[in-house]
Amino acid sequence: MSVSNPTPFHEIVEAEGHLIDSHIMERIFDTVVEFQGRFEVQHFHIGRTNSDPSRLQLRIEAAAPELLDKMLAQLLTLGCSPADGGDVELKTVDRDKCAPEDFYSTTNHRTLVRYQGQWLEVQRQRMDAMVVLENGQAYCRRLRDLKAGDQVITGMRGIRVVPESKDRDRHHFAFMSNGVSSERQVETAVRQTAALIKQIRAEGKSIVVVAGPVVIHTGGSKPLAELIRKGYVQALLAGNALGVHDIEAALLGTSLGVRTNDGRLEEHGHRNHMRAINAIYHAGSIAKAVETGRLKSGVMYECVKSNIPFVLAGSLRDDGPLPDTITDMNQAQDAYNAQLQNAGLVLCLGSMLHSIATGNMCPSWVKLVCVDINPAVVTKVSDRGTGQAVGVVTDVGLFLELLLRTLEAN
Repeated sequence: MSVSNPTPFHEIVEAEGHLIDSHIMERIFDTVVEFQGRFEVQHFHIGRTNSDPSRLQLRIEAAAPELLDKMLAQLLTLGCSPADGGDVELKTVDRDKCAPEDFYSTTNHRTLVRYQGQWLEVQRQRMDAMVVLENGQAYCRRLRDLKAGDQVITGMRGIRVVPESKDRDRHHFAFMSNGVSSERQVETAVRQTAALIKQIRAEGKSIVVVAGPVVIHTGGSKPLAELIRKGYVQALLAGNALGVHDIEAALLGTSLGVRTNDGRLEEHGHRNHMRAINAIYHAGSIAKAVETGRLKSGVMYECVKSNIPFVLAGSLRDDGPLPDTITDMNQAQDAYNAQLQNAGLVLCLGSMLHSIATGNMCPSWVKLVCVDINPAVVTKVSDRGTGQAVGVVTDVGLFLELLLRTLEAN
């Protein structure tokens, strides 16, 4: 689209990366049109090999300055940055937890900021945070963690976002191509997930599992416990319910009062989850229940025995909860975030809310596979900002059983 009758409100922006095969360039053009703007391609260089980046320089125009600002904000998330090469703008926080009105809000993509003529990579990347400069380094910091005196980046100057590119190996992790895998692709998805697990471990990164209580209800407790015991899991993130029903199954043979061996309702079984919580309170904690021999099997047992950290985050609907459950949401979020720092892969198993929360904490280069019987869940995880998430629509227990079998066979 060429420019005619230029308006006074314009900007020159640049982008670099795998712009064509990642469909980023067309999204850049669509964004300009969406904001009633116009664009003129001033320079475009196509990478000559599959590893070479492409480079784009674009003049964009808008009918009003506010439209131009909104357009720039959206284009920034696609990797476009103003071509003027200036430094970031900084403002000082004057009160705890209160950012300047025009603060820059981060994405989960790799981000660089220009300060004193040097590009600095932002550390602890996550979405919906501010960028603070401290001791010559740039960090993501949540609003609630801002302190008076912090130097916060404002506006959009001197900021470069690097979106994750689509893998140019078309046969690598093929079930990702459609985002959500259908039932007939489950075995393929399992094989590729198993290969990814081994690749991530070879790179020295962690596999983090986010699990809901449906893992226990669908018979996934044994394969997940075995995956933990065999060293395929480096951290477990869940809610109170996962811990309760896993312990209920280990102590009383039921999950939500239903017998795990034959699927029949246990008489007075509705009380069993409370009996499980009570048993842990008598022991003092899950770890002490394992140490004393009260708890002898299950997912939580294997975490304790294998010294695998786990975080149980509470909610308003929890019974008990377990003594290990963190009921302060800020503390629970901090604990989740701490276990994600070295993550290379996150497996989300049957938990929509915890999966969305975890995805929001992960930078876009951390791979995330979401498994759920409900396709709406895997779609929501991706729609809530975790664009790197891919989904496998199947029974979680079946997926875990196949995954364990595949890992053991290779």
